[in-house]
Amino acid sequence: MSRQIDRRAFLRRSTVAVAALAVGPGLLAACSTDEPGSDPKSGSGPRSGGTLRAAFVGGGASETLDFFNGPSALDLVRARAWHGTLGNLDPSGPDGVRYGVLKGIEVSDDLSTYTLHVRPGVRFTDGSELTSADILHSLSALAAKSKLPVYRLAAANFDLARAKADGGLKVVLPTLRPIADGRMILCQGNFLVVKDGTKTFAQGMPSCGPFRLTEFTAGQGAAFERYDDHYGHVPHLDGLELRSIADSTARAGALTSGEVDFAHDLSPVTARTLADHAKVELVPTESPYLVGLSFQMNMSVKPFDDPRVREAFKLAVDRKAMVRTVFYGNAEVGNDLPSIGFPDYAEGVPQRAHDPERARELLKEAGADGMEVTLTTGPETPGMVEMAALFVEDLKKVGVRASVRELPAGQLYADFPAYTALPLAASYQMPIPALSTYQMSTAGGSPAAFGWKESETDALVAKARAERDPAQAKKLSTQAQRTRWTQGNQVLPVFKPNLNAQAKGVDGVRDDLFEQFPGFSRASLA
Repeated sequence: MSRQIDRRAFLRRSTVAVAALAVGPGLLAACSTDEPGSDPKSGSGPRSGGTLRAAFVGGGASETLDFFNGPSALDLVRARAWHGTLGNLDPSGPDGVRYGVLKGIEVSDDLSTYTLHVRPGVRFTDGSELTSADILHSLSALAAKSKLPVYRLAAANFDLARAKADGGLKVVLPTLRPIADGRMILCQGNFLVVKDGTKTFAQGMPSCGPFRLTEFTAGQGAAFERYDDHYGHVPHLDGLELRSIADSTARAGALTSGEVDFAHDLSPVTARTLADHAKVELVPTESPYLVGLSFQMNMSVKPFDDPRVREAFKLAVDRKAMVRTVFYGNAEVGNDLPSIGFPDYAEGVPQRAHDPERARELLKEAGADGMEVTLTTGPETPGMVEMAALFVEDLKKVGVRASVRELPAGQLYADFPAYTALPLAASYQMPIPALSTYQMSTAGGSPAAFGWKESETDALVAKARAERDPAQAKKLSTQAQRTRWTQGNQVLPVFKPNLNAQAKGVDGVRDDLFEQFPGFSRASLA
């Protein structure tokens, strides 16, 4: 279906695209009359056909088809185009989710068992039918052994050793403890299904997603063709190309020059240059799909084992300045707690102030005045590097000898065990409910918790998650989040939207959104 992705030619064209972005839309209008992907006969509504081209930050040579161990945004977006999902979060759905290869999930009255009902007739690209065995293999043999916390959520909540298939279209999952929010764990959009027995991931492997992978080169891109036997909504598009472009300006330049139709997660500076572009529209994500940008203090490393030091770092940061200078006001001030905008977010916790004087006092009390620390960051999403630079300056003002270590794009999480051993590290939080976030990155001393091991808070979160009454669950959740706010090791100053942009005429991308990551199963070209 797709032409060979010529990286050298593409880079040459992208250089021209960046120059075009700098001079503005007037020159583009004069020089670009027959843009790739345009259809002079098309009307204003969706049409079937065409190849949509989208640009993302990738992981360079570390990109992998094994999405269970691929940490970059592009790894996950590629996988969601290629493989079927159990389901997606959907606040408008009857269970708070929208099912994928499942047609429903039944929960026992005592919250001890979840029964997954597989949608009949789902077929892999080799013609075989998806069964309960494929679900079990994907959850137990692959997701449970992932090095990434998001994929270990199922194993942290369900007794996969006792999970079993009940016929070909039913999976019975016992819980490790009573949980009422198991549907939201299984249907976050990241639990994708591969064929039973899969051990390696390669082009040509059976898949059941909306598209069939036809080309892949790590650090460059991937090409897909529509899978006409997809179980759900068959895509409007004939094909999809995902391109790896680390630089925000280059992604925007590729969009304005017609090289791509969609550019993911642009920097605020770049997005401002597109605001009045005649052929482009900005499509930022909206609450609750805002990305929390944070800094993790490792409680296993001195002096971050001292709560006074952790509080000092939280008080040192000038949150409003970050929103104003990095994001031009197009972001929300954070309060050191993730999941803003979700129903279980702790609204009643007071906003932490910017108090450098108190920060200096706390550091002196802890014997940590003049401490030296390196903050490791990388351009995994726009704003991370700029916020790290501002945070280091804030820390210097309270007497900390702080410096920034910036890694190349796609490398911050590439060696995840090494990342979680850092004393101070930048991070970003996927927009998922607060209790799920705690379970994924904090509970039980997960490596992603950076040394946080508080069994009492773990128990409180577990109690909240076992509560069927939403009001009581919210009360318990807020209590747990207050503990995190007071004693925790996360500085979360800002929530920002993903500043995506697309060519006018592109539609439907938002209809297949996973957290802040777009899908393309419902996209169309006008």
